Amino acid sequence: MDKAKTKEAQYQVIVEAATERGVESMGLRSSESWYEDPKHIVFRFSRYKFVSKMLAGRKHALEVGCGDAFGTRIVQAEVDKLTGIDFDPVFIDDVKSRMVPRWTFDVFVHDMLDGPVPGEFDAVYALDVLEHIEPEQEELFLHNSFAPLDVEGVGIIGLPSLESQVYASTQSKAGHVNCKTAPDLKRLMQKYFYNVFMFSMNDEVVHTGFHKMAHYIFAVGAGRRR
Repeated sequence: MDKAKTKEAQYQVIVEAATERGVESMGLRSSESWYEDPKHIVFRFSRYKFVSKMLAGRKHALEVGCGDAFGTRIVQAEVDKLTGIDFDPVFIDDVKSRMVPRWTFDVFVHDMLDGPVPGEFDAVYALDVLEHIEPEQEELFLHNSFAPLDVEGVGIIGLPSLESQVYASTQSKAGHVNCKTAPDLKRLMQKYFYNVFMFSMNDEVVHTGFHKMAHYIFAVGAGRRR
């Protein structure tokens, strides 16, 4: 059977690529988001885009709580090496099943409450993870997450703001036991970094505006405390 021919020649490469290597699929979580609330994919990608620019040029980045890792590639494109971990084997199996040669990275099951990840990293980030950690365990979680960072390492934590939760959907709020205000997140991060920079986010826009009106917040830490 002959391959389909696009009307404009420059798009034929799309058909050729699909024929040669197939069409890539979304991860478990991303597929559900695309079905239930498509715009949420844009928000997630924007969070990864922000992290990717903050970490551009880093030698080895660790993603804590990578989930289906559908956005991980955005960060991977900006760093020399990336490792992803998640405590749920279902998500790790999903990530491995969709791995392609060009975008291969190390990924494995690890619960950060059990201890640090072996190895050395100059960047660690966790998006939409801390809000699932019980408050009494947050310092253990962050201590273990940042333990392998070198002295010049960068740490980024992103999570929904506490103020946003009155507007969150039932599915979004499920498991959210530890959302924070921006000042509270900054104070927490200052236990691990000498310098902490806060950013707000509404939909796909990251900014330095009034944190109480932000749906999502980022803390970027630099200068690792020992």
